[in-house]
Amino acid sequence: MRFDTIIRNGTVVTASDSFICDVGIRDGRIVALAADLTDADEIIDATGLFVLPGGIDSHVHLDQPSGDGIVMADDFDSGTRSAAVGGNSTVLAFCMQEKGQSLRQALNVYHAKAEGKCHVDVSFHLVITDPTPDVLGQELPALVEDGYTSLKVFMTYEGLRLRDDEILATLDTARRTGALVMVHCENEDAIRYLIGRHEEEGRLAPKFHATTRPIAAEREATHRALSLAEIVDVPIVIVHVSNREAMEEIRRARQRGQTVAGETCPQYLMLTAEDLDQTEMEGAKFVCSPPPRDKASQEACWEGLEQGVFDLFSSDHCPFRFDDVEGKLNDKGKRHFRWIPNGIPGVATRLPILFSEGVMKGRIDINRFVALTSTNHAKLYGLYPRKGTIAIGSDADIALWDAGLKVTLTNDMLQHGADYTPYEGLAVTGWPVRLLLRGKTIVENGDLLPGGDRQGGYVPREKSSLVR
Repeated sequence: MRFDTIIRNGTVVTASDSFICDVGIRDGRIVALAADLTDADEIIDATGLFVLPGGIDSHVHLDQPSGDGIVMADDFDSGTRSAAVGGNSTVLAFCMQEKGQSLRQALNVYHAKAEGKCHVDVSFHLVITDPTPDVLGQELPALVEDGYTSLKVFMTYEGLRLRDDEILATLDTARRTGALVMVHCENEDAIRYLIGRHEEEGRLAPKFHATTRPIAAEREATHRALSLAEIVDVPIVIVHVSNREAMEEIRRARQRGQTVAGETCPQYLMLTAEDLDQTEMEGAKFVCSPPPRDKASQEACWEGLEQGVFDLFSSDHCPFRFDDVEGKLNDKGKRHFRWIPNGIPGVATRLPILFSEGVMKGRIDINRFVALTSTNHAKLYGLYPRKGTIAIGSDADIALWDAGLKVTLTNDMLQHGADYTPYEGLAVTGWPVRLLLRGKTIVENGDLLPGGDRQGGYVPREKSSLVR
């Protein structure tokens, strides 16, 4: 049996097992896992390295409309390039429906944005902002059958949020069609009330973004989203959980028998609200929603990762330039926190942060790392077993990790479109030194290889493991 590529002598890691063997690749797929494989066009020596499934980041915002005069820092070219540098072989980006727009129209726009620009494979979540009878009764069922099997609804942001009855109608359509719904849980009415109070008191600096989005607003919305899902009897995903109180709502829902998945992100492990409290608008770099909390919330999120309350570890990559009139320092944003674009970059730093802070510090083992960063994403969003594991027949999306390599994070090395990283100067141990996409090396030692760029494509998906 001749192979295109053999990865030799590495420690292969899946979500359940670790073993030393060779990996044989042909036509972009894994076709052999065995000792002493020979006869290949290319042999990669992985002695001393972990051989992991490429990361799957299922929560990424790219080239998304962000308000008048505001431009997102990453398009599909720069965003997927940064994803690849960080060891990811697939990203799931959001296709935002604008008011009055059909879902098909929105998808046409995003496919055009992505076509020919992607360095890794991509798929789309549908964001429902205008759940008309046509959208829910005709478009969404047809699109689910076409492989667009997940969607997101917002409980916050004027212009994006849905009322409870609209959420129920969307959830009911998801139940009937087999789509999986992600929910951004924050109480918009409470937030708007608190913003009004802050305006009356003249508290408009970036740090007050956090105090207008308190834990209670996230906890209440999480409980409400879970209650609505219980009424309709449909699984949901609670995304970017930032604190113990919201996490405990997920735990209690499961104890009641609900099917729910939970997600948290690096910012809730590494940042706190104190990062927003800086001079000269520096705090604007850390404005995201939900906001970073406190040290106790960080420990709670680690607990959720360790104990299985969280199934997913995603970046919520939502990048804006800092020193830019179309970014964080737009004219209105300098005067009022509510006009600072919400979001931070993180697609390239997600995996190294969890590897260093989780695996290397003994909080989670390497198999749990693979589950949280790749396998669970593939299963929950209909990509498994094509992606998310190292197995016969799976795509040869493989990241080689040097567990002992020490790296200090700098913005330049991340190759995204933002002009900063929230993790500048953070020392991490462990780094993806090589990334293969469907059997072809596209990144080596932090750099895209000549001829290896823009090899990614769109991937349709099956229905989620939660709803099959």
